[in-house]
Amino acid sequence: MSYLPCVEIEPNQTATHAIIWLHGLGADGNDFAPLVPHLTPQVAVRFVFPHAPQIPVTINGGMRMPAWYDILNMSIDREVDETQLRASANAVHQLIEREIGRGIAPENIVLAGFSQGGAVAYEAALTYAKPLRGLLALSTYLATKDSITPNQANKSLPILVQHGTQDPVVPEALGAQAYAWLKQQGYAVNYQTFNMQHQVCAEQVQAINAWLQEVLA
Repeated sequence: MSYLPCVEIEPNQTATHAIIWLHGLGADGNDFAPLVPHLTPQVAVRFVFPHAPQIPVTINGGMRMPAWYDILNMSIDREVDETQLRASANAVHQLIEREIGRGIAPENIVLAGFSQGGAVAYEAALTYAKPLRGLLALSTYLATKDSITPNQANKSLPILVQHGTQDPVVPEALGAQAYAWLKQQGYAVNYQTFNMQHQVCAEQVQAINAWLQEVLA
């Protein structure tokens, strides 16, 4: 089995839980690794930060860069390559299966994603066939909301959606749209906003830490 290359940060004790965290367009798996010292879940967590493959991205003139899928235009509804997005979600499913093979139960695995990585995390978590522990969606959008086939296994999945009110890249309206869709579908979802652009801020990291402590308890 060939897996996505990843940055992995092990806990001091044998890992009992895992968080698989997907970066945004043009970044890599190192992007969110510096947050780990600021997150203090009361369980032994392995952090897994995959690297997206290098592919041509239409909105950037066809330039090759780390991307989970091609973005064809930047209209408010975001025309994306859903085939590539689902392939990335399947690659995340393989990482989940690898964690299960390492002895971590699926119900002890959290998926997280920022921006483009968040769109993949939505697809991967909501369609996965075994119950997961949680989903963290940061400054992102539900790109496949009109075509996704959710799996009932994760109907009770705890979801936290966070967005910047000043985001010029992924407008907050898209985060609110995803939240409304999830609520309508009956998911247990919370929505938080922060006075920031397309980024992560200190106040938000504290909120993420509090949420992780709650869902992993």
